[in-house]
Amino acid sequence: MISASNICLAYGKRTMFKNVNIKFTPGNCYGLIGANGAGKSTFLKILSGDSDADKGEVSIGKGLRLAVLRQDHFAFDEETVFNTVVMGHRRLYEVMVEREAIYSKGEFTEEDGVRSGELEAEFSDMNGYEVESEAAVLLNGLGIPEKLRQKKMKELEGGDKVRVLLAQALFGNPEVLLLDEPTNNLDLKSIQWLEEFLGRFQNTVIVVSHDRHFLNQACTHIADIDFGSIRTYVGNYDFWYEASEMVLKQKQDANKKASDKAAELKDFIARFSSNASKAKQATSRKRLLEKLDIEELPVSSRKYPFVVFKPERPCGDIILEITDLCKTIDGVKVLNDFSMVVNKGEKIAFVGGNSLSKTTLLQILAGEIEPDSGSYRWGVTITNTYFPKENSAYFANDLNLIEWLCQYPPHEGESFARGFLGRMLFSGDEATKMTNVLSGGEKVRCMLARMMLTNANVLMFDEPTNHLDLESITALNNSLINFSEVILFASHDHKFVSTVANRIVELTPGGVIDRVMSFDEYLESADINALRKELSSDGAESKL
Repeated sequence: MISASNICLAYGKRTMFKNVNIKFTPGNCYGLIGANGAGKSTFLKILSGDSDADKGEVSIGKGLRLAVLRQDHFAFDEETVFNTVVMGHRRLYEVMVEREAIYSKGEFTEEDGVRSGELEAEFSDMNGYEVESEAAVLLNGLGIPEKLRQKKMKELEGGDKVRVLLAQALFGNPEVLLLDEPTNNLDLKSIQWLEEFLGRFQNTVIVVSHDRHFLNQACTHIADIDFGSIRTYVGNYDFWYEASEMVLKQKQDANKKASDKAAELKDFIARFSSNASKAKQATSRKRLLEKLDIEELPVSSRKYPFVVFKPERPCGDIILEITDLCKTIDGVKVLNDFSMVVNKGEKIAFVGGNSLSKTTLLQILAGEIEPDSGSYRWGVTITNTYFPKENSAYFANDLNLIEWLCQYPPHEGESFARGFLGRMLFSGDEATKMTNVLSGGEKVRCMLARMMLTNANVLMFDEPTNHLDLESITALNNSLINFSEVILFASHDHKFVSTVANRIVELTPGGVIDRVMSFDEYLESADINALRKELSSDGAESKL
């Protein structure tokens, strides 16, 4: 068990936590949620001992081991992948290294014999003989092939490093497991594996994630950071959402009822307090008014941007025709004779393990890069707008937010820009922030604002939920569900894809699978699973 008592933390005048008391018990997986800036990652650091609170203490049961998903991707650059994973259990790794050093000696002394016996006993107690098989299970599940396991971490790509660090956190059955955004850089197959792993995990898990499907599948409890405190709900994310909305509505209804009653009493008192025949009744109502409890509801840190895409005109009969597109990047063919026709009302999710293929396709369709061969044709009624995965080029200027938004039509001046930015949660002085100091989530909201101004009838998105908090993801998700025209998008957010898409196009190593159906139907189809395996270049199942 791990618990926090009377935790207080403030940055200047801003109170992050005020007398937080919470216990996390074994056998449960807690989803730690809250708006961007509410303190989710900070609270995890306080629990792990990596940061100090202003006041309060954290208690962990005696002898219990705590593991953390490390965010420093360069800390283990000189270690092999295998050693990096085992280092998740620091004492086991130390015993393993000392044990191997003794056995590698040319001459074995009596002292070495005694020490090796002690190490063997400790090694056995920590299930040391299962090290290789446990590490292999974790790395397999997270998509790290055997050929990479003796390579140094510095030789791996960024996404693979993240997977190895996640395997490190999971290794050795820690009693307390702290995970900050563990699904980042994972494909859908690896996310599903992690959900199943945590479902079998018998100890305590505390996880921060913006993936609603993951929170629903993995979590038994939700710990909600808001109003400077943390409140725990039994159940997954969807249950928390419904329960918290119901609690808030009950408070608002009770307040309205009390306010209406207070207004009625005040009106009676004002009209009859000077009337002798009614004076007794007026006095009685004054007492009732004094007893009325009108609770001042705290201001939530949770805010939803106003995301609405309004097409200027409907799409005509011809929307998009793609014929034999090919593209090679750094010697690798990422698109090979790709063809498709987009029809009215389609919301197409591009899926598959190779994110570069999906990004390249969307970049070609947006006109950002040229194909090596093949062609595509937009219909004459079509206007499209594009959300890129990498947006830094859009903010490489010395502008404030108002000036930045005014670059894009319609050019209706500062007051219009301020109003539009306010809808995207940049109110007051926030609207004059310089673009070079924006966070990842703020840049995404700016890009969405830019797209909304176009009134396009075809929307294209490449991983739009990256960097967004749950509230912004929900607002965007609902907007795309309600959008009446065409959407082309790539996303690793399961719930986002399953609630928006009505057609799935999977780019596999051996070809394309294209089906008009929901994402959940697509995942459950045995025929598609068989076809995916057949199309894979090495005969193994292609990742989503």
